[in-house]
Amino acid sequence: MTEISAGLVAKDMKIAVVASRFNSFLTDQLVKGAIDAFVRHGGKDADIVIVKAPGAYELPLAAKKLAKSGKFDAVVALGVVVQGATPHASLINETTARAFSEISMAEMVPVIDGVVSAESLEQAVERCGTKQGNKGFSAMQAAIEMADLMRKM
Repeated sequence: MTEISAGLVAKDMKIAVVASRFNSFLTDQLVKGAIDAFVRHGGKDADIVIVKAPGAYELPLAAKKLAKSGKFDAVVALGVVVQGATPHASLINETTARAFSEISMAEMVPVIDGVVSAESLEQAVERCGTKQGNKGFSAMQAAIEMADLMRKM
């Protein structure tokens, strides 16, 4: 039996981070967490490209362009969607999650969904660097591991 498993070593990887400008006081924390994870796992700050999109709904198009470019080992999508009085947030979350998966499959480049989906601003703050950790950090870890796995396969 042969088993292929990946590690968390970002050395020589190039990663694109596409982040929403909407809710920037939160998404900026996600970006900081992603960069921190990349550097802590052996990546160089110069090997990350940060792209800013207007909002979470626009992230998939930018992620597709980055994945299709062939320049990156993985793409990390970061944003924050807070549920309001209408079902708009659910629509955005479902649409973007599906799109990230479709882009990964079509381009054979890991596109990691680091979009925080929260029912309140308090929940969002908790997931962007306080009690519940930083989703940007964990999304980058997933990107590193998947990029390594793709290399090994």
